Amino acid sequence: MASNRKRKTERCVTSPDVMKSAVSAVINQKRSAKAVASEFGIKLTTRRRYVKKYLDSESKEQVGYFPKYNARQVFSAEMETQLAEYFLVAAKHNYGHSPAMARKLAYEYALQNKITMPYSWFRDCSAGEEWLGAFLKRHKNLSIRTPEATSLARLTAFNQHNVKQFFTNLDLVYTRNNYGPQSIYNCDETGLTTVQRPSKVIAGKGLKKVASATSQERGQLVTACCTINAIGNSIPPFMVFPRVHFKQHMLFGAPTGVDGTAHPSGWMICHARCSKESPVLLLWIIMRAT
Repeated sequence: MASNRKRKTERCVTSPDVMKSAVSAVINQKRSAKAVASEFGIKLTTRRRYVKKYLDSESKEQVGYFPKYNARQVFSAEMETQLAEYFLVAAKHNYGHSPAMARKLAYEYALQNKITMPYSWFRDCSAGEEWLGAFLKRHKNLSIRTPEATSLARLTAFNQHNVKQFFTNLDLVYTRNNYGPQSIYNCDETGLTTVQRPSKVIAGKGLKKVASATSQERGQLVTACCTINAIGNSIPPFMVFPRVHFKQHMLFGAPTGVDGTAHPSGWMICHARCSKESPVLLLWIIMRAT
């Protein structure tokens, strides 16, 4: 039977206060065990177990009048906290653990600390999926996420020295040219596919293949460069098509002012009215802090 079985009835669920009163009635008031169990709605064996627990305890004030559901718990609360903190640190350093890796690490952690484990852990050399699910429920700050593929060059370039140097140069440019908010633009690019993903359709039940007509099965990416300045004014997007020669009909149906090219590079400062008397600072964000 699974250890996370959901209770279907409220039978044999007694609050700690009621259990404490029942134990006190048996020990202090010398009442009959059956009478107390019947009065408080507690099973006789349950009442007997808690009375024995009270009599065997050296500190009567620290007796817990609630069932120990974590009797099969592998790690202590402190060890689970260490595991959770390690997963967070590894993810921040862009080397997060997959669910399979996390389960294997939990097994190795328990093995090195000589902790009693279920037989299935030894058999599979890994913790169970059920343990990982319960572990994530106990630690709400953890979840299974899909990471973004990031190259090692990008990871190593985004460091304290480079970021500090960037802002030092940026402050120098600000001071030298005295830019205003209307002259500070932020530019970023995004990819647009020429074949959109079809939406769900109603079809016959049991069909092995359901198709939807599109222009192509595999489209190409068109780069769209979007720019906005510090006071909220935007420049029409600039499209970069994966073609050798640019044709004007490629912009058919595009918003007013949109321009494009078939080459990887292209200028779009014509809308910003840049001149020697009114220079423009264009910030192209190539790194993002995670």
